[in-house]
Amino acid sequence: MRLSTLLACVALLTGAGLAAPTNETRDMARDCSTEIAEYNLSRREKRDQMKRSFYQTMPNQVCLLSPEVSRKNWTAIDSSLIRQDVTEGQSGISLLLDIGILDVTTCRPVSGAMVEVWSANQVGEYGETFLRGAYKSEANGIVEFNTIFPGYTSDGANHINIAVHSGGSMNDQIVHTGQVFFTDPWTNIISRSTGYNQNKHTRVMNAQDSNFVAANRNGYNAIVDILSIQDDWPTGVIGYITVGINPNISI
Repeated sequence: MRLSTLLACVALLTGAGLAAPTNETRDMARDCSTEIAEYNLSRREKRDQMKRSFYQTMPNQVCLLSPEVSRKNWTAIDSSLIRQDVTEGQSGISLLLDIGILDVTTCRPVSGAMVEVWSANQVGEYGETFLRGAYKSEANGIVEFNTIFPGYTSDGANHINIAVHSGGSMNDQIVHTGQVFFTDPWTNIISRSTGYNQNKHTRVMNAQDSNFVAANRNGYNAIVDILSIQDDWPTGVIGYITVGINPNISI
C-alpha cells in the first residue's frame, strides 16, 4: 500500500460505507507510515523470517482492511470461544494469523482490544463454533490466531471475517467489521491440495468481488501477507495484516 493513503484508510475503517474521510476523521488522523513500517518489520524479525510469498515487496506498509461490511455468517461468541486456537479439529493448511491493531489517531498499537475472527472450513462451509473465536490484543497491539487457510465460498472472494472492539470485552462497542483477503495465486494452489479439492462452491475471483475491489483500489490493501513456513507451505503458513482503527468511533 502507498504510504500516502492513511487518510483513506481511516475513512474505510471508521464508518459503515464511508467512501471518503469525514472532517472529523481527517482532523484526527495522523501520518503513521513510519511507525507502521517499523511495526510490520518487527513482527517478521520476531520469527526471523525472510520474505517468502507471491509478493515482491511487503504490501501492507500502512494499515488497511476492507470497508465496513455486514457481519455475514456471524454468531454471538460466548466465553468458551474466547481463544486463540479456533481450529476445533478442522482439517486444512495451518494458518497462524498475526493481526496488528493500530490506533490511527496516535499511531500507537492498541492493547487489550477484543478481536473476533470467523471463517469457512476447507470446503467452504461455516460452523456454529469451529473456526470462530475472539481474543484480546497484547501490549504490542498484536493478537494471533491459530486457524486454517479458509476454503472459498460462493458468496465472495476467499476471506476471513474480522470484528474489532474498542475494549477487552465482547460487550464493548465495535469499531470495525470487515474482511481480509488472500491473493488468487495462494487460493489457487491451496485449493488443489487434499481436502480443499473437495470444495463444491463456485469460485469467486478477487476481481469479481465488489468488497474486494472496494478494499483494494486507490492504493488500499486488504490482503493478508502470507509467508510459507520453511519454504514449505503444506506444513503451514503465517499471515500478517495490520488493522487501523479509531477507537472513538463506533459502527
